[in-house]
Amino acid sequence: QVQLVESGGGSVQPGGSLRLSCAASGRTFSSYAMGWFRQAPGKEREFVAAISRSGGSTDYADSVKGRFTISRDNAKNTVYLQMNSLKPEDTAVYYCAAEHDPFDSSRYQFYHYWGQGTQVTVSS
Repeated sequence: QVQLVESGGGSVQPGGSLRLSCAASGRTFSSYAMGWFRQAPGKEREFVAAISRSGGSTDYADSVKGRFTISRDNAKNTVYLQMNSLKPEDTAVYYCAAEHDPFDSSRYQFYHYWGQGTQVTVSS
């Protein structure tokens, strides 16, 4: 099992930046593929970014491509989401998720472990 704790959320103006962190418990962090998802009020949880177990492969939603960067540090049991050029439509609760080998890393249904979420608000 793995426990996930997100941090780094907050309020920022459009065009600003935030870096989210997700710290994982346990000694087997490198055996999990990791994903970031977000959920705005009244909307379904949506894919943001994913990274492979080694960090050698990443994937992004079209809406964040070129603005967000996912990375991981297996020595620190942490995955990051650097968010630049933030827009009001990026406002949501952001969740990190872990799964050993998700069938489809862009679909939340294939992740078993979740953090509690961190709020990101982009507003002027």
